[in-house]
Amino acid sequence: MKIGLVAGGGNLPILFARLAKAKGDRVVGLGLKGLTSKELEGLVDKMHWFEWGQFQKVLFALVTERITKIILLGTIKKTLVFRNEKELDEKAKGMLKELKDKNDYSIFDAVESALKKIGIELIDAEGYLGDLMPARGLLTKRAPNNREEKDIEAGSRIARELARFDAGQTVCVKDGCAVSLEGAEGTDEVIKSAGALSGGGFTVIKMARPDQDMRLDVPLVGIETLKAIVEAKGAALALEAKKTILIDREEIISLADKEGISIVII
Repeated sequence: MKIGLVAGGGNLPILFARLAKAKGDRVVGLGLKGLTSKELEGLVDKMHWFEWGQFQKVLFALVTERITKIILLGTIKKTLVFRNEKELDEKAKGMLKELKDKNDYSIFDAVESALKKIGIELIDAEGYLGDLMPARGLLTKRAPNNREEKDIEAGSRIARELARFDAGQTVCVKDGCAVSLEGAEGTDEVIKSAGALSGGGFTVIKMARPDQDMRLDVPLVGIETLKAIVEAKGAALALEAKKTILIDREEIISLADKEGISIVII
């Protein structure tokens, strides 16, 4: 199968490309200059590079390559949408003007509609990345203590509500109090904020939306997130079972055990 990989930042697009190639698929990469790792170019069959906002060129490349299925992977901060509107091409500007709001799913629906018009289907990557979504259980040597268990319980409820309103997916809780909630800034920034506000000892809870579309934005945790927890003096991390991609797993568990941080899949 020939797949178009629209890649943002981070290691996930690289990991996907390796897995897809191992399955015998042909992968055409479409990357953002300055955001997508250049390493991806050496892993795909062909690579196209674009500036932020060149939506029409992306569509043209997909049609030229005769791609009918694409996957979206990697981080693209929502702040780009607000800060760089002047850099958008006319196709992207027109699409944004028609939106009722700039929530993730509104933008996604508009992108999906534009792709459907030219015969391109957005698919999810579960068939490739499913093994990276851990099942329920404890990953580290240390289990959450009583206080952290209560914070996980409280934080899970808060995180689900936060996700339901199409905001972020991460909440940091200490002693039952939500000290930091994710908006457009991203998980690692929320963790840094929690450390500054709480003085450490907080628990990070990351949950999927109740109606999570696995084609758009699967919750993701990598080693940089755990490093942020260590730096902010966080105590525990809870992730939703079978709905969170965990990359750098061995490295994460090793560092967590070294720092005494508990990681539990709920």
